[in-house]
Amino acid sequence: MFEGLSNSLQKALGKLKSKGKLTDEDVQAAMREVRLALLAADVNVKVVKDFVERVRERSIGQEVQKSLTPGQQVVKIVHDELTALMGGEEARLNMAPKPPTVVMLAGLQGAGKTTTAAKLALSFRKHGHRPMLVAADVYRPAAITQLQVLGKQIDIPVFDMGTHEDPVRIAKAGMAESERLGADVVIIDTAGRLHVDDALMDELSRIGQAVSPNELLLVVDAMTGQDAVHVAQTFHERLTLTGVILTKLDGDTRGGAALTVRAVTGCPIKFGGTGEKIEPLEVFHPDRLASRILGMGDVMSLIERAQETVDMEQAEEMQKKLLSAQFTLDDFRAMFQQVRNMGPLDQIMKMIPGANQLKGLENVNLDDKRFQRIDAIISSMSKEERADPNVMNASRRRRVANGSGVTVREVNQVLNQYEQTRQMMKKFGGGMGKKLGLRGARKALKSMGNGMGDLAELGGSDTQLADIGTGLAGGGSETRRRHKKKKKR
Repeated sequence: MFEGLSNSLQKALGKLKSKGKLTDEDVQAAMREVRLALLAADVNVKVVKDFVERVRERSIGQEVQKSLTPGQQVVKIVHDELTALMGGEEARLNMAPKPPTVVMLAGLQGAGKTTTAAKLALSFRKHGHRPMLVAADVYRPAAITQLQVLGKQIDIPVFDMGTHEDPVRIAKAGMAESERLGADVVIIDTAGRLHVDDALMDELSRIGQAVSPNELLLVVDAMTGQDAVHVAQTFHERLTLTGVILTKLDGDTRGGAALTVRAVTGCPIKFGGTGEKIEPLEVFHPDRLASRILGMGDVMSLIERAQETVDMEQAEEMQKKLLSAQFTLDDFRAMFQQVRNMGPLDQIMKMIPGANQLKGLENVNLDDKRFQRIDAIISSMSKEERADPNVMNASRRRRVANGSGVTVREVNQVLNQYEQTRQMMKKFGGGMGKKLGLRGARKALKSMGNGMGDLAELGGSDTQLADIGTGLAGGGSETRRRHKKKKKR
Protein backbone atom coordinates (compact mmCIF):
# COMPACT_ATOMS: atom_id res chain seq x y z
CA MET A 1 0.00 0.00 0.00
CA PHE A 2 1.09 3.60 -0.69
CA GLU A 3 4.07 2.44 -2.78
CA GLY A 4 3.12 4.58 -5.78
CA LEU A 5 2.23 7.60 -3.63
CA SER A 6 5.38 7.20 -1.55
CA ASN A 7 7.65 7.09 -4.60
CA SER A 8 5.94 10.10 -6.22
CA LEU A 9 6.05 12.26 -3.08
CA GLN A 10 9.67 11.39 -2.33
CA LYS A 11 10.62 12.26 -5.91
CA ALA A 12 8.78 15.60 -5.77
CA LEU A 13 10.18 16.62 -2.39
CA GLY A 14 13.64 15.23 -3.06
CA LYS A 15 14.23 18.03 -5.55
CA LEU A 16 13.75 20.57 -2.76
CA LYS A 17 16.15 18.97 -0.28
CA SER A 18 19.24 19.81 -2.32
CA LYS A 19 18.40 23.50 -2.63
CA GLY A 20 19.98 25.93 -0.20
CA LYS A 21 17.30 28.53 -0.87
CA LEU A 22 13.75 28.05 -2.12
CA THR A 23 11.93 30.35 -4.51
CA ASP A 24 8.18 30.60 -4.98
CA GLU A 25 8.65 28.83 -8.33
CA ASP A 26 10.38 25.90 -6.60
CA VAL A 27 7.52 25.51 -4.15
CA GLN A 28 4.84 25.83 -6.85
CA ALA A 29 6.52 23.17 -9.02
CA ALA A 30 6.81 20.78 -6.08
CA MET A 31 3.18 21.36 -5.08
CA ARG A 32 2.01 20.54 -8.61
CA GLU A 33 3.75 17.18 -8.37
CA VAL A 34 2.36 16.60 -4.87
CA ARG A 35 -1.16 17.36 -6.15
CA LEU A 36 -0.78 14.90 -9.04
CA ALA A 37 0.61 12.23 -6.69
CA LEU A 38 -2.34 12.54 -4.31
CA LEU A 39 -4.91 12.49 -7.11
CA ALA A 40 -3.24 9.41 -8.60
CA ALA A 41 -3.55 7.77 -5.16
CA ASP A 42 -7.33 8.25 -5.37
CA VAL A 43 -7.52 10.96 -2.70
CA ASN A 44 -10.67 13.09 -2.72
CA VAL A 45 -10.29 16.14 -5.00
CA LYS A 46 -11.42 18.68 -2.38
CA VAL A 47 -9.14 17.12 0.24
CA VAL A 48 -6.20 17.35 -2.19
CA LYS A 49 -6.93 20.99 -2.95
CA ASP A 50 -7.11 21.97 0.74
CA PHE A 51 -4.02 19.91 1.62
CA VAL A 52 -1.83 21.41 -1.12
CA GLU A 53 -2.97 24.94 -0.27
CA ARG A 54 -2.07 24.49 3.41
CA VAL A 55 1.36 23.12 2.54
CA ARG A 56 1.98 25.91 0.01
CA GLU A 57 1.04 28.66 2.48
CA ARG A 58 3.30 27.24 5.17
CA SER A 59 6.14 26.58 2.71
CA ILE A 60 6.40 30.23 1.64
CA GLY A 61 5.99 31.50 5.20
CA GLN A 62 8.49 32.62 7.81
CA GLU A 63 9.15 29.14 9.24
CA VAL A 64 10.82 28.08 5.97
CA GLN A 65 12.53 31.37 5.15
CA LYS A 66 14.32 31.36 8.51
CA SER A 67 15.28 27.69 8.28
CA LEU A 68 18.88 26.68 7.55
CA THR A 69 17.60 23.82 5.41
CA PRO A 70 14.42 25.08 3.72
CA GLY A 71 13.98 21.96 1.58
CA GLN A 72 13.95 19.71 4.63
CA GLN A 73 11.60 22.11 6.37
CA VAL A 74 9.10 21.72 3.52
CA VAL A 75 9.32 17.94 3.87
CA LYS A 76 8.56 18.35 7.57
CA ILE A 77 5.54 20.52 6.70
CA VAL A 78 4.24 17.84 4.32
CA HIS A 79 4.77 15.22 7.04
CA ASP A 80 2.87 17.33 9.58
CA GLU A 81 -0.01 17.95 7.17
CA LEU A 82 -0.23 14.28 6.18
CA THR A 83 -0.36 13.37 9.87
CA ALA A 84 -3.11 15.94 10.50
CA LEU A 85 -5.02 14.71 7.44
CA MET A 86 -5.17 11.19 8.90
CA GLY A 87 -6.21 12.32 12.37
CA GLY A 88 -3.13 13.76 14.04
CA GLU A 89 -2.61 11.15 16.74
CA GLU A 90 -3.63 7.68 17.79
CA ALA A 91 -7.37 7.42 18.51
CA ARG A 92 -8.01 5.27 21.58
CA LEU A 93 -11.02 3.05 22.11
CA ASN A 94 -13.79 4.22 24.44
CA MET A 95 -13.84 1.77 27.33
CA ALA A 96 -16.92 1.43 29.55
CA PRO A 97 -16.42 2.72 33.11
CA LYS A 98 -18.19 -0.43 34.25
CA PRO A 99 -17.67 -3.65 32.21
CA PRO A 100 -18.55 -4.96 29.79
CA THR A 101 -17.33 -2.67 27.03
CA VAL A 102 -19.55 -3.21 23.98
CA VAL A 103 -18.02 -2.94 20.51
CA MET A 104 -20.38 -3.18 17.55
CA LEU A 105 -18.97 -3.77 14.06
CA ALA A 106 -20.80 -2.59 10.94
CA GLY A 107 -19.97 -2.52 7.24
CA LEU A 108 -20.74 -3.84 3.80
CA GLN A 109 -20.55 -7.52 2.94
CA GLY A 110 -17.06 -8.55 1.89
CA ALA A 111 -15.21 -5.89 3.87
CA GLY A 112 -13.83 -8.50 6.28
CA LYS A 113 -16.06 -7.85 9.31
CA THR A 114 -16.08 -11.39 10.71
CA THR A 115 -12.32 -11.86 10.43
CA THR A 116 -11.82 -8.38 11.89
CA ALA A 117 -14.05 -9.27 14.85
CA ALA A 118 -11.73 -12.17 15.71
CA LYS A 119 -8.63 -10.01 15.25
CA LEU A 120 -10.12 -7.31 17.47
CA ALA A 121 -10.93 -9.88 20.17
CA LEU A 122 -7.34 -11.08 20.04
CA SER A 123 -6.14 -7.47 20.41
CA PHE A 124 -8.25 -7.04 23.55
CA ARG A 125 -6.98 -10.28 25.07
CA LYS A 126 -3.42 -9.24 24.32
CA HIS A 127 -4.00 -6.29 26.67
CA GLY A 128 -5.39 -8.40 29.50
CA HIS A 129 -9.13 -8.29 28.73
CA ARG A 130 -11.61 -11.19 28.58
CA PRO A 131 -13.42 -10.70 25.23
CA MET A 132 -16.44 -12.54 23.89
CA LEU A 133 -17.80 -12.64 20.32
CA VAL A 134 -21.50 -12.44 19.42
CA ALA A 135 -22.62 -13.80 16.03
CA ALA A 136 -25.49 -11.50 14.95
CA ASP A 137 -25.14 -12.00 11.18
CA VAL A 138 -28.01 -14.38 10.42
CA TYR A 139 -28.18 -13.70 6.68
CA ARG A 140 -24.84 -14.51 5.11
CA PRO A 141 -24.38 -18.25 4.61
CA ALA A 142 -21.82 -19.73 7.01
CA ALA A 143 -21.20 -16.38 8.76
CA ILE A 144 -21.95 -17.89 12.17
CA THR A 145 -19.88 -21.00 11.41
CA GLN A 146 -16.98 -18.83 10.30
CA LEU A 147 -17.02 -16.89 13.57
CA GLN A 148 -17.25 -20.12 15.57
CA VAL A 149 -14.22 -21.54 13.75
CA LEU A 150 -12.24 -18.36 14.32
CA GLY A 151 -13.27 -18.24 17.98
CA LYS A 152 -12.14 -21.83 18.50
CA GLN A 153 -8.88 -21.10 16.71
CA ILE A 154 -7.99 -18.26 19.11
CA ASP A 155 -9.75 -19.78 22.14
CA ILE A 156 -12.32 -16.99 22.59
CA PRO A 157 -15.99 -17.82 23.33
CA VAL A 158 -18.59 -17.21 20.62
CA PHE A 159 -22.29 -16.74 21.40
CA ASP A 160 -24.93 -17.50 18.77
CA MET A 161 -28.62 -18.45 18.58
CA GLY A 162 -28.67 -19.86 15.07
CA THR A 163 -29.93 -18.22 11.90
CA HIS A 164 -33.64 -17.97 12.68
CA GLU A 165 -33.57 -15.45 15.55
CA ASP A 166 -33.87 -11.69 15.31
CA PRO A 167 -30.37 -10.08 15.48
CA VAL A 168 -31.59 -7.66 18.17
CA ARG A 169 -32.60 -10.57 20.42
CA ILE A 170 -29.25 -12.25 19.76
CA ALA A 171 -27.38 -9.09 20.77
CA LYS A 172 -29.40 -8.76 24.00
CA ALA A 173 -28.93 -12.42 24.86
CA GLY A 174 -25.22 -12.07 24.15
CA MET A 175 -25.00 -9.29 26.74
CA ALA A 176 -26.63 -11.55 29.32
CA GLU A 177 -24.24 -14.37 28.42
CA SER A 178 -21.23 -12.06 28.87
CA GLU A 179 -22.22 -11.51 32.50
CA ARG A 180 -22.44 -15.25 33.07
CA LEU A 181 -19.02 -15.84 31.52
CA GLY A 182 -17.41 -12.82 33.18
CA ALA A 183 -16.41 -11.28 29.85
CA ASP A 184 -15.41 -7.62 30.10
CA VAL A 185 -15.55 -6.93 26.33
CA VAL A 186 -18.40 -7.93 23.98
CA ILE A 187 -17.78 -7.71 20.23
CA ILE A 188 -20.91 -7.95 18.08
CA ASP A 189 -20.50 -9.07 14.47
CA THR A 190 -23.49 -7.68 12.54
CA ALA A 191 -24.77 -8.41 9.06
CA GLY A 192 -23.63 -6.57 5.96
CA ARG A 193 -25.13 -6.04 2.53
CA LEU A 194 -23.67 -5.64 -0.92
CA HIS A 195 -24.88 -2.05 -0.79
CA VAL A 196 -26.21 0.46 1.73
CA ASP A 197 -30.00 0.12 2.17
CA ASP A 198 -32.70 1.18 4.63
CA ALA A 199 -33.25 -2.36 5.96
CA LEU A 200 -29.58 -2.71 6.91
CA MET A 201 -29.48 0.69 8.61
CA ASP A 202 -32.71 0.08 10.48
CA GLU A 203 -31.47 -3.24 11.85
CA LEU A 204 -28.12 -1.76 12.91
CA SER A 205 -29.93 1.13 14.56
CA ARG A 206 -32.17 -1.25 16.54
CA ILE A 207 -29.19 -3.32 17.70
CA GLY A 208 -27.42 -0.14 18.77
CA GLN A 209 -30.45 1.02 20.78
CA ALA A 210 -30.68 -2.39 22.45
CA VAL A 211 -27.05 -2.70 23.59
CA SER A 212 -25.82 0.94 23.69
CA PRO A 213 -22.33 0.22 22.29
CA ASN A 214 -19.32 2.11 23.60
CA GLU A 215 -17.80 1.80 20.15
CA LEU A 216 -19.62 1.61 16.82
CA LEU A 217 -16.83 0.82 14.36
CA LEU A 218 -17.21 0.70 10.60
CA VAL A 219 -15.12 -1.96 8.87
CA VAL A 220 -14.01 -0.63 5.49
CA ASP A 221 -12.14 -2.39 2.70
CA ALA A 222 -9.20 -0.11 1.82
CA MET A 223 -9.05 -1.70 -1.64
CA THR A 224 -12.26 0.06 -2.69
CA GLY A 225 -10.66 3.52 -2.69
CA GLN A 226 -13.02 6.51 -2.76
CA ASP A 227 -16.01 4.18 -2.69
CA ALA A 228 -14.92 3.25 0.84
CA VAL A 229 -15.06 6.92 1.82
CA HIS A 230 -18.57 7.26 0.38
CA VAL A 231 -19.69 4.19 2.35
CA ALA A 232 -18.16 5.58 5.54
CA GLN A 233 -19.89 8.93 5.02
CA THR A 234 -23.28 7.26 4.49
CA PHE A 235 -22.95 5.03 7.56
CA HIS A 236 -21.81 7.95 9.70
CA GLU A 237 -24.77 10.10 8.69
CA ARG A 238 -27.21 7.33 9.63
CA LEU A 239 -25.57 5.75 12.68
CA THR A 240 -23.05 8.24 14.14
CA LEU A 241 -19.92 6.10 14.04
CA THR A 242 -17.16 6.36 16.65
CA GLY A 243 -14.37 5.10 14.41
CA VAL A 244 -13.20 3.18 11.37
CA ILE A 245 -11.18 0.00 10.86
CA LEU A 246 -9.43 -0.21 7.49
CA THR A 247 -8.87 -3.77 6.27
CA LYS A 248 -6.62 -5.16 3.50
CA LEU A 249 -4.01 -2.46 3.98
CA ASP A 250 -1.43 -4.88 2.59
CA GLY A 251 -3.32 -5.20 -0.68
CA ASP A 252 -2.73 -3.49 -4.00
CA THR A 253 -4.43 -0.28 -2.98
CA ARG A 254 -3.41 3.28 -3.76
CA GLY A 255 -4.14 4.56 -0.26
CA GLY A 256 -6.81 7.15 -1.02
CA ALA A 257 -9.23 5.78 1.58
CA ALA A 258 -6.75 6.02 4.45
CA LEU A 259 -5.84 9.60 3.52
CA THR A 260 -9.41 10.75 2.97
CA VAL A 261 -11.82 8.99 5.31
CA ARG A 262 -10.97 11.10 8.38
CA ALA A 263 -11.14 14.41 6.49
CA VAL A 264 -14.49 13.59 4.87
CA THR A 265 -16.31 11.89 7.77
CA GLY A 266 -14.56 13.25 10.84
CA CYS A 267 -14.33 9.66 12.15
CA PRO A 268 -10.90 8.59 13.38
CA ILE A 269 -9.23 5.50 11.93
CA LYS A 270 -8.60 3.34 14.99
CA PHE A 271 -7.13 0.15 13.54
CA GLY A 272 -5.62 -1.21 10.36
CA GLY A 273 -5.86 -4.85 9.32
CA THR A 274 -3.64 -6.88 6.99
CA GLY A 275 -4.03 -10.37 5.56
CA GLU A 276 -6.29 -13.26 6.50
CA LYS A 277 -4.04 -14.56 9.26
CA ILE A 278 -5.66 -14.15 12.68
CA GLU A 279 -3.35 -11.84 14.57
CA PRO A 280 -3.99 -8.67 16.61
CA LEU A 281 -5.00 -5.56 14.69
CA GLU A 282 -2.43 -2.80 14.39
CA VAL A 283 -3.30 0.46 16.11
CA PHE A 284 -3.47 3.20 13.47
CA HIS A 285 -0.72 5.80 14.06
CA PRO A 286 -1.09 8.70 11.59
CA ASP A 287 2.38 10.11 12.32
CA ARG A 288 4.09 6.77 11.75
CA LEU A 289 2.22 6.12 8.51
CA ALA A 290 3.13 9.61 7.29
CA SER A 291 6.79 8.82 8.02
CA ARG A 292 6.59 5.58 6.03
CA ILE A 293 4.95 7.34 3.07
CA LEU A 294 7.77 9.91 2.99
CA GLY A 295 10.49 7.25 3.30
CA MET A 296 11.46 8.18 6.87
CA GLY A 297 10.90 4.69 8.24
CA ASP A 298 9.05 3.79 11.41
CA VAL A 299 11.50 3.01 14.19
CA MET A 300 8.93 3.01 16.99
CA SER A 301 6.77 0.34 15.32
CA LEU A 302 9.92 -1.65 14.64
CA ILE A 303 10.87 -1.52 18.32
CA GLU A 304 7.36 -2.45 19.46
CA ARG A 305 7.20 -5.40 17.07
CA ALA A 306 10.58 -6.62 18.29
CA GLN A 307 9.48 -6.36 21.93
CA GLU A 308 6.33 -8.36 21.21
CA THR A 309 7.93 -11.19 19.25
CA VAL A 310 11.50 -11.58 20.45
CA ASP A 311 12.29 -14.14 23.12
CA MET A 312 13.95 -11.94 25.74
CA GLU A 313 15.82 -14.75 27.46
CA GLN A 314 17.22 -15.97 24.16
CA ALA A 315 18.15 -12.39 23.16
CA GLU A 316 20.01 -11.83 26.43
CA GLU A 317 21.81 -15.15 26.03
CA MET A 318 22.89 -14.07 22.53
CA GLN A 319 24.23 -10.81 23.91
CA LYS A 320 26.37 -12.70 26.43
CA LYS A 321 27.70 -15.01 23.72
CA LEU A 322 28.54 -12.08 21.48
CA LEU A 323 30.42 -10.23 24.19
CA SER A 324 32.35 -13.38 25.07
CA ALA A 325 33.05 -14.26 21.39
CA GLN A 326 30.99 -17.47 21.60
CA PHE A 327 28.44 -16.61 18.90
CA THR A 328 28.02 -19.73 16.71
CA LEU A 329 26.24 -20.58 13.47
CA ASP A 330 23.50 -22.24 15.53
CA ASP A 331 22.95 -18.86 17.23
CA PHE A 332 23.03 -17.21 13.82
CA ARG A 333 20.25 -19.54 12.62
CA ALA A 334 18.20 -18.92 15.79
CA MET A 335 18.57 -15.19 15.21
CA PHE A 336 17.14 -15.57 11.70
CA GLN A 337 14.09 -17.25 13.20
CA GLN A 338 13.65 -14.38 15.68
CA VAL A 339 13.57 -11.89 12.82
CA ARG A 340 11.18 -14.05 10.78
CA ASN A 341 8.79 -14.13 13.73
CA MET A 342 8.47 -10.35 13.51
CA GLY A 343 6.41 -10.68 10.34
CA PRO A 344 6.81 -10.24 6.58
CA LEU A 345 10.34 -9.04 5.96
CA ASP A 346 9.38 -6.58 3.23
CA GLN A 347 7.22 -4.78 5.82
CA ILE A 348 10.09 -4.73 8.32
CA MET A 349 12.38 -3.28 5.67
CA LYS A 350 9.99 -0.37 5.11
CA MET A 351 10.25 0.54 8.81
CA ILE A 352 14.00 1.15 8.54
CA PRO A 353 14.82 4.80 7.79
CA GLY A 354 16.38 5.12 4.34
CA ALA A 355 15.98 1.45 3.44
CA ASN A 356 13.92 2.38 0.38
CA GLN A 357 16.93 4.28 -1.00
CA LEU A 358 19.42 1.42 -0.67
CA LYS A 359 20.81 0.16 -3.95
CA GLY A 360 20.11 -3.46 -4.78
CA LEU A 361 16.93 -3.78 -2.71
CA GLU A 362 14.39 -2.48 -5.22
CA ASN A 363 13.40 -5.91 -6.53
CA VAL A 364 14.53 -8.15 -3.70
CA ASN A 365 12.07 -10.93 -2.90
CA LEU A 366 12.53 -11.73 0.79
CA ASP A 367 10.70 -15.04 0.89
CA ASP A 368 10.94 -18.11 3.11
CA LYS A 369 12.70 -20.20 0.44
CA ARG A 370 15.84 -18.16 0.93
CA PHE A 371 15.80 -18.85 4.63
CA GLN A 372 15.18 -22.52 4.00
CA ARG A 373 18.37 -22.65 1.92
CA ILE A 374 20.33 -20.94 4.68
CA ASP A 375 18.90 -23.40 7.20
CA ALA A 376 19.82 -26.33 4.92
CA ILE A 377 23.40 -25.06 4.58
CA ILE A 378 23.89 -24.75 8.34
CA SER A 379 22.20 -28.10 8.97
CA SER A 380 24.64 -29.78 6.57
CA MET A 381 27.57 -28.73 8.74
CA SER A 382 28.95 -30.84 11.55
CA LYS A 383 28.64 -29.78 15.18
CA GLU A 384 32.31 -28.77 15.14
CA GLU A 385 31.85 -26.62 12.02
CA ARG A 386 28.77 -24.84 13.40
CA ALA A 387 30.63 -24.07 16.63
CA ASP A 388 33.78 -22.84 14.88
CA PRO A 389 33.28 -21.73 11.25
CA ASN A 390 37.01 -21.00 10.98
CA VAL A 391 37.59 -24.71 10.27
CA MET A 392 35.57 -24.46 7.04
CA ASN A 393 38.24 -25.05 4.39
CA ALA A 394 37.59 -25.54 0.68
CA SER A 395 36.85 -29.28 0.87
CA ARG A 396 34.44 -28.84 3.78
CA ARG A 397 32.61 -26.09 1.88
CA ARG A 398 32.23 -28.36 -1.15
CA ARG A 399 30.85 -31.13 1.06
CA VAL A 400 28.30 -28.77 2.69
CA ALA A 401 27.27 -27.43 -0.72
CA ASN A 402 26.66 -30.95 -2.04
CA GLY A 403 24.80 -31.97 1.12
CA SER A 404 22.45 -28.96 1.06
CA GLY A 405 21.91 -28.86 -2.71
CA VAL A 406 23.39 -25.41 -3.23
CA THR A 407 26.56 -23.96 -4.76
CA VAL A 408 29.84 -23.35 -2.97
CA ARG A 409 29.27 -19.65 -3.64
CA GLU A 410 26.07 -19.73 -1.58
CA VAL A 411 27.89 -21.49 1.28
CA ASN A 412 30.52 -18.74 1.17
CA GLN A 413 27.80 -16.09 1.26
CA VAL A 414 26.26 -17.58 4.41
CA LEU A 415 29.64 -17.73 6.13
CA ASN A 416 30.36 -14.13 5.14
CA GLN A 417 26.93 -13.04 6.40
CA TYR A 418 27.58 -14.80 9.68
CA GLU A 419 30.92 -13.03 10.15
CA GLN A 420 29.53 -9.61 9.25
CA THR A 421 26.56 -10.09 11.59
CA ARG A 422 28.85 -11.27 14.39
CA GLN A 423 31.01 -8.16 14.05
CA MET A 424 28.02 -5.82 13.85
CA MET A 425 26.22 -7.43 16.77
CA LYS A 426 29.30 -7.33 18.91
CA LYS A 427 29.32 -3.59 18.33
CA PHE A 428 25.68 -3.15 19.33
CA GLY A 429 25.30 -6.19 21.56
CA GLY A 430 25.11 -4.21 24.79
CA GLY A 431 21.67 -2.87 23.98
CA MET A 432 21.47 -0.46 21.08
CA GLY A 433 18.42 1.35 22.36
CA LYS A 434 19.84 1.97 25.83
CA LYS A 435 23.21 3.18 24.57
CA LEU A 436 22.14 5.39 21.70
CA GLY A 437 18.58 6.52 22.38
CA LEU A 438 16.00 6.94 19.63
CA ARG A 439 18.12 9.16 17.39
CA GLY A 440 21.11 6.87 17.67
CA ALA A 441 18.94 3.84 17.04
CA ARG A 442 17.74 5.41 13.82
CA LYS A 443 21.32 6.07 12.72
CA ALA A 444 22.38 2.55 13.58
CA LEU A 445 19.42 1.04 11.74
CA LYS A 446 20.15 3.17 8.70
CA SER A 447 23.84 2.30 8.61
CA MET A 448 22.89 -1.30 9.26
CA GLY A 449 21.32 -1.48 5.81
CA ASN A 450 24.11 0.06 3.76
CA GLY A 451 25.55 -3.33 2.83
CA MET A 452 22.26 -5.08 2.21
CA GLY A 453 22.35 -4.93 -1.56
CA ASP A 454 25.36 -7.24 -1.87
CA LEU A 455 23.73 -9.84 0.38
CA ALA A 456 20.22 -9.71 -1.06
CA GLU A 457 20.68 -12.66 -3.39
CA LEU A 458 20.48 -15.19 -0.56
CA GLY A 459 18.23 -13.21 1.78
CA GLY A 460 21.28 -11.78 3.50
CA SER A 461 19.75 -8.33 3.70
CA ASP A 462 17.77 -9.57 6.64
CA THR A 463 20.71 -10.77 8.65
CA GLN A 464 21.50 -7.10 8.97
CA LEU A 465 18.25 -6.83 10.93
CA ALA A 466 19.38 -9.39 13.44
CA ASP A 467 20.30 -6.90 16.14
CA ILE A 468 16.62 -5.96 16.37
CA GLY A 469 16.31 -9.20 18.33
CA THR A 470 19.07 -8.29 20.75
CA GLY A 471 19.98 -4.61 20.86
CA LEU A 472 16.49 -3.23 20.20
CA ALA A 473 14.79 -5.80 22.39
CA GLY A 474 17.15 -4.96 25.21
CA GLY A 475 16.82 -1.21 24.90
CA GLY A 476 13.47 -0.75 23.22
CA SER A 477 11.45 -0.08 26.36
CA GLU A 478 13.88 2.59 27.50
CA THR A 479 13.91 4.15 24.03
CA ARG A 480 10.11 4.24 23.89
CA ARG A 481 9.87 5.70 27.40
CA ARG A 482 12.23 8.55 26.52
CA HIS A 483 10.38 9.14 23.24
CA LYS A 484 7.03 9.45 25.04
CA LYS A 485 8.55 11.76 27.64
CA LYS A 486 9.94 13.96 24.88
CA LYS A 487 6.54 14.14 23.14
CA LYS A 488 4.86 15.24 26.39
CA ARG A 489 7.35 18.06 26.81
